[in-house]
Amino acid sequence: MTRADAARLLGVGTGAATELVSKLSRAALLTQGPAAPSGTRGRPTTVLLPHPDGPLVLAVAITPETWRVEAVELGGATAAERHGRHAGATWAGVRGPVRAAIDELRRRYGPRLRAAGISAPGTVSPDLRLRAVTAGWHDVDLRTLCPDAEVFVAGNDATLAAAAESHRGAAVGASVALHLRIEAGLGGAVVDGGRPVIGARGAAGEFGHMPFGDPAVRCPCGARGCWGIAVDGHALARLLGQPAPVDAITYARRVIATASRATAPTTPEAAAVRAVAATLGRGIAGLVNGLDADLVTLGGLGADLLATAPDEIGAAYRDGLMSIHRRSPPPIVTAALGDHGPIAGAAEEAWSALLPRLA
Repeated sequence: MTRADAARLLGVGTGAATELVSKLSRAALLTQGPAAPSGTRGRPTTVLLPHPDGPLVLAVAITPETWRVEAVELGGATAAERHGRHAGATWAGVRGPVRAAIDELRRRYGPRLRAAGISAPGTVSPDLRLRAVTAGWHDVDLRTLCPDAEVFVAGNDATLAAAAESHRGAAVGASVALHLRIEAGLGGAVVDGGRPVIGARGAAGEFGHMPFGDPAVRCPCGARGCWGIAVDGHALARLLGQPAPVDAITYARRVIATASRATAPTTPEAAAVRAVAATLGRGIAGLVNGLDADLVTLGGLGADLLATAPDEIGAAYRDGLMSIHRRSPPPIVTAALGDHGPIAGAAEEAWSALLPRLA
């Protein structure tokens, strides 16, 4: 944005905006640079940009199959990134390469890296310990990823993705947004007025463990009939009579892609995807009935299912809605940030914690 844009958003005069930008420039937070050419005549426009020598945050996203580490500028742009795969690895097998990537970026950027934000696939307690039952990681201390960070924050991947989606994604402007993310299981979050509901112990949004699935199937969490294992790669494998996959996310995407290419709706893959999609739609209806959300965003495999079987999701969703919601059902849309949602949310959480220290 331009300096004039910033002045309007802040409700200050142009003189005050000029003084603020000067102070922020001296503090190595902002600089001014040329805007992209508009093709029109007139004086060249300058825009506010992150200072080239300014602070950065580390954002880390860990899934049951992959990891990614980014150095993120003020405003959300990625300065550098590293990534890798680890399907089926123990926590020690994940921590090693992630620590190595973090150390490499810290050597590159030195004291500019001022904070770290971690996105993880499970419940993150207030003391920053992770419990991810689907990945087999129990009571993991996330602080060991970056033990000497000046600022360290961590959260559940679906919760962080939901926050990012509400700040600058498909849920901007929604009053009560429901975000669901399917990977190896299902997680989610409710964002009320722009703020995620995290619960008393940081465990809100474990919608995948609601009993919307088959009561005959036991979940790794210990319960029976969990919704999450009725809509992920493990569910597709059971429906296809195949063994449980080690790489449940990659497996599910392969099955969904095969179903989307099928010329006949009766192929085993197409039938399995339709069944899982209907189960997803029914569960969404239950949550909308209970939460009165005005928008639903789907990330992870949920976006793949919505693209491949929208009719099955939509029909089951509408059939499960209370009559007060049926006239104008809250829309179900693909998350705009896609697979980048959790790491974008981790970066924003880190910046939110760091900014007061920079004032």
